[in-house]
Amino acid sequence: MIPEFVQSLRASLGSEYLLWLPGVNAVVRDDRGHVLLHRRSDTGEWSFLSGILDPGEEPAAGVVREVMEETGVRVLPVRLVGVTVSPQITHGNGDLAQYLELLFACRLDGEDQAARVNDDESLDVAWFPPTALPAVRPYVAERIGWALDDRGLARFTAPPRGAGERAG
Repeated sequence: MIPEFVQSLRASLGSEYLLWLPGVNAVVRDDRGHVLLHRRSDTGEWSFLSGILDPGEEPAAGVVREVMEETGVRVLPVRLVGVTVSPQITHGNGDLAQYLELLFACRLDGEDQAARVNDDESLDVAWFPPTALPAVRPYVAERIGWALDDRGLARFTAPPRGAGERAG
């Protein structure tokens, strides 16, 4: 679902204008260590759960909301795993966007909960053992690996040499 504020921006700017948007990604684990994934309705690919933050929304609250909206599962964010930038994406409707991605490791909030397709953004949702994940894009597999690594270190892409230097 496209958030209302994005629809308003698109109505004013058009779809060819690159929107820079904050997004959250969730790698959710249950008590068995299985990972919750969804098969996206826009691409048909399996992926972690994700979404766009609403204006003024705290990222941890946003990741909880997104997981609930997409799967009906209540989660608690455990830690911020990574801060990255997506490649530019042209969505199926022609909208051009790029995302600041905040990746969270999450656990269930309470007892085991049945995950279900809870909106139109998913074709399927399922729990997978980390050693038997379905085919996912390489960057999705990498980020799932980051979340499953319990060293507690947040990941980011290092700036290129000379970034931040001012010209004379």
